[in-house]
Amino acid sequence: MEWMRAVQRLREQRRPGVLVTVVSVRGHSPRDAGAKMVVSADSIWATVGGGNLEAVAIDRARVLLAEGRSEPEVLEFALSDKAPYQQAVQCCGGEVKLLLEPLPVVPSVAIFGVGHVGLELARILARHDLELHLIDSRPDQLVASRLSVLDDAVAGVHVHHVPVLPELVVGELPPGTHALVMTHDHAEDAALCDAALRNGQLATIGLIGSRAKWARFRQKLADDGNSVEAIDSITTPIGLSDLPGKEPAVIAVSVAAWLLQLFVAERNSAPVHREAKA
Repeated sequence: MEWMRAVQRLREQRRPGVLVTVVSVRGHSPRDAGAKMVVSADSIWATVGGGNLEAVAIDRARVLLAEGRSEPEVLEFALSDKAPYQQAVQCCGGEVKLLLEPLPVVPSVAIFGVGHVGLELARILARHDLELHLIDSRPDQLVASRLSVLDDAVAGVHVHHVPVLPELVVGELPPGTHALVMTHDHAEDAALCDAALRNGQLATIGLIGSRAKWARFRQKLADDGNSVEAIDSITTPIGLSDLPGKEPAVIAVSVAAWLLQLFVAERNSAPVHREAKA
């Protein structure tokens, strides 16, 4: 269905929208109960009947978007030439009730490197309402049998098979994604950090590794033309500093908890939405 595809597209692109549903009808109306429409700041998908009720619903939906509202609203319309109208006369003779439900922007996380730690982290994050991107240059790390532990995921899981130049995936990620670099190859990690810094639209960049590794990376990133301010935006080590342990499951729990704290901070600060690049 068109509206379902629209909801999924907005979610994956981290764009807010409003789902408009005809919840009840009395008498005659252009659409029956259950008809749906999706509204974003600049687009509309499907229809709830056109005319005055649809135009008013679209206007109200965009007010909700502009104000960053999260609570649903109900609009009621009398489809009569004697009823007050804002956009056009609509005299079908019935009464229609519309439900406007804001569609929130969910977090997006990209895990570069789905090894022992990456897979444990994916298992935890998959239980949350977010978009999860899994990237690894090793095909055997992304086979269906290995990722079957994510089959019951709440998250939307996106697997990127990139045996060459996984840093190209950085440019495909939606704005505001949290990128975690934890591959098996330090050269690959360095290339990913450089690509992430040049992207300019990621929420955070996290790197797993030691102080010695980071010292080498800082120098290489600087030699490649990245500013000190940009390099300092990379968080390393990632995770909670007061949760020690080197076991993959412990590291994964620590990183997941750190991310959840970031998600809460994002919701509380109500960041301005950034449109995806064309």
